Amino acid sequence: MKKYGKALINALFIAVLLGLTLYFLLKDQELPQIFDAIGQAKPAYLLIGVVLVIVFVCSESVIINYMMRSLNYKAPMKNCIKYSFIGFFFSCVTPSASGGQPAQVYYMNKDGLDISVSSLVLMVITVAYKAVLLILSGLAFLTESDFIHSHLGNVRYILIYGVIVNVAFITFLLVVIFKTSLVRHFCQWAVHLLARLRIVKNEQERLEKIFVSLDRYHVGAVYLRRHLMVLVNVLLITIAQRVFLFIVTWLVYKAFGLSGTSVWQIVSLQTIISLSVDMLPLPGGIGASEASFMVMFEQIFGEKLVLPGMLLSRGISYYILVLISGLVTCWAHISSQRGERKNK
Repeated sequence: MKKYGKALINALFIAVLLGLTLYFLLKDQELPQIFDAIGQAKPAYLLIGVVLVIVFVCSESVIINYMMRSLNYKAPMKNCIKYSFIGFFFSCVTPSASGGQPAQVYYMNKDGLDISVSSLVLMVITVAYKAVLLILSGLAFLTESDFIHSHLGNVRYILIYGVIVNVAFITFLLVVIFKTSLVRHFCQWAVHLLARLRIVKNEQERLEKIFVSLDRYHVGAVYLRRHLMVLVNVLLITIAQRVFLFIVTWLVYKAFGLSGTSVWQIVSLQTIISLSVDMLPLPGGIGASEASFMVMFEQIFGEKLVLPGMLLSRGISYYILVLISGLVTCWAHISSQRGERKNK
């Protein structure tokens, strides 16, 4: 009951966020004009966009399968695709994408994959995912600095937060991976202090759980040192994966018959938006992503098309994909339940 209650609260929270976002975006707009503009978009471009977002999710399954093979574990590609969609769905419906990887580990464990192995694979994917976002953002600023600054507006303040938090997060993961002993001593001191302040109970039990997690990260550090090319290949696949998603906005731009802005310029702006909202405590960056799009793409799409453009871009790259991944997650859950009943 607690599990379903939490899921219901998350669903209601997302519904409220979505409702407020649509209200503030549409309250002063003429809906017939928006629908007419959307109706004029060329469907071929939008269909390619839908295909690309599916490829975006499936790219993670390629990484999972590749890393599992490098660790001498068998993970069929169809299962890896399932894990990718499950991870995307739970990342989209939980604050700061916090629920994606625990859900993936859960279903991997149900399929017989060791938790320590799946945790290692997903940890590497997380580091690569965050690192690539920073790399692409750095390239965007190096090549299109003036263009980005001219479209940044008030998003620059959220961007500063996004850069600081992402850099801090990656630094923390790297310290945990490569300086396990240092983190171990710090955790021991911190838990002991919290126990003396009576904030934490069962000091020894809590420390044992932390040390088990740190040992897994240590295994990850050893693996990364011995398989640097695996990490390089994961980074390259992740770069392609990110670009697949960001190109969707350019496809929407072309669907309206617009020109004058290059695909890399639009990818650069979309990269900056993604970096800005990536670590906000909002499911899928709802509200912040839409507002940032309206600010940064107003000059590119024009006043009349920026809202329809945002609705199509976010609709394809987020809302449609949430629906697809939600259906895959339901199928995976039902299949898992049937399998358990047969075993019993």
